[in-house]
Amino acid sequence: MTMHRARRTARSVTLAAVTAALALGLTACGGADDGSKAAGGDRAAGTARSRSVFNGGGKGGAEQAHSGGDTKEGARSAAAAGGTDEAASKGTMAGAQQCRGDEMLVTAVHRFAGQQGDHLLVTASNEGAKPCWVTSYPAVKLGEDVDGAALPHSKKDNPGGDKRITLRPGGKAYSAVNLFDYGSKNHTAHSFAIALRGADGHNGPFYSVDTKGQKPQFSWNEADVLNWSTKKPYDF
Repeated sequence: MTMHRARRTARSVTLAAVTAALALGLTACGGADDGSKAAGGDRAAGTARSRSVFNGGGKGGAEQAHSGGDTKEGARSAAAAGGTDEAASKGTMAGAQQCRGDEMLVTAVHRFAGQQGDHLLVTASNEGAKPCWVTSYPAVKLGEDVDGAALPHSKKDNPGGDKRITLRPGGKAYSAVNLFDYGSKNHTAHSFAIALRGADGHNGPFYSVDTKGQKPQFSWNEADVLNWSTKKPYDF
């Protein structure tokens, strides 16, 4: 009797162990499925909230960042990635070289022809693949007298012309040539030569620019030039 009871007990323990193992296996399979779904939901929520934190600013972004534990980590990861991109962008901009001229597209429009405020709006666009910088004001020679002296800087211009303006690919900088027509002893032209000025004050090579506008031809007795700017001068 003792032997039968022992065998029955052993069989009962074995069956119980198998049953428990099967139950655990089924529970693990079901749990893994639910866990994957939950993890996927958390990742989706974390991505959406991370984007909001990255794109948004101020208090709203901070509240979204602290809305959940997993989301918080996702937000930190997104912020870290954004910070890396921003740092790389700043590093690229900081390492920019001076614009030479051959990577630039320079256009000019004659505005307010024959009126007060008569000027040539000069636009320089960086058509190159890398950022580059301009500084001071462009060297400009009106008409076809390229051997003549470049125009002076406007005494009424805002200070700060010694700063460098870094242009990303496709970025633009603006200047203006102020035209003053006094009396009959004036000059007339429809084009001019322009060169970029370096930080040392020396001019680069000159490029010819044809003016556009309703009256491309312009006249002047005196003229001067404004510093480069990221905003259009006389934009009214």
